Amino acid sequence: MLIVQSIVLGVVQGLAEFIPISSSAHLVIVPWLFGWTNPALTSLTFDVALHLGTLLAVLLFFASDWARLIAAWFKSLIQFRIGDDPDRRMAWFILLACVPGGISGVLLESKISEAFHSNPIPQGSMLFMAGAIAGLALLLGLADRFARHQRNFGQIKARDALYIGLAQAFAVIPGVSRSGATITAGLALGIEREAAARFSFLLSAPIIAGAGLKSLYDLVKQISAGAVAGAELVIFPIGFVAAAASGFLCIKFLLGYLKKHSAAVFVWYRVALAALVLIVALIRG
Repeated sequence: MLIVQSIVLGVVQGLAEFIPISSSAHLVIVPWLFGWTNPALTSLTFDVALHLGTLLAVLLFFASDWARLIAAWFKSLIQFRIGDDPDRRMAWFILLACVPGGISGVLLESKISEAFHSNPIPQGSMLFMAGAIAGLALLLGLADRFARHQRNFGQIKARDALYIGLAQAFAVIPGVSRSGATITAGLALGIEREAAARFSFLLSAPIIAGAGLKSLYDLVKQISAGAVAGAELVIFPIGFVAAAASGFLCIKFLLGYLKKHSAAVFVWYRVALAALVLIVALIRG
């Protein structure tokens, strides 16, 4: 049963990391709804597996983009010049947008973990999460419906990157969604749907890598201290592969979907999810 649960959560992570529905919320909600209480599923080991899986997905899918961006970034350092090179500008825009999210993660990670990763999860935490899910649904719906989506990926500016990065800082709250916050900000700034999603996905790599490396460092310390259970090591590769495979397919799907469709389906999904969490939390007391 633990193997099945780890596959389910790995797939959920890969899908919800890139679709604007909040992976952190789903990783709390799914075990909460079904009563999965095995500590291995909420362990640091499994968390590392899921982070590394989604990181691999975004690195593989955008491999050619990353090769150009990294090369351009190093050239800008060597020549001490950005100029009109779009790859140099985009590399620095991504780094600029990562700053607010990195700061919020460092400052708030421990408090968020206490509120949403205890067993059992307090009713107040689940009600707060329902509000965050619904709140971002409203903002995403407004940005998708009323903003003018006319600027393409190459027309993203430093100001846009900073605003999108500030939006990403709120994604530390389960229910907000990192991709949801950044895509919403991109849409509100008048960026095309597909371009907003592409920038969001590229922006996710440094953030996921930072969180993953921090967790990996903590995991190595736990392994050295002999504090890692055998079950956690068993489900590590399962969660990793499930998250990487589903994440890769999800990126491909969403970029194609947003070229022809609005984000309305994700707005309504979030509304339904918020209602479900609210009802179940109130019933369980």
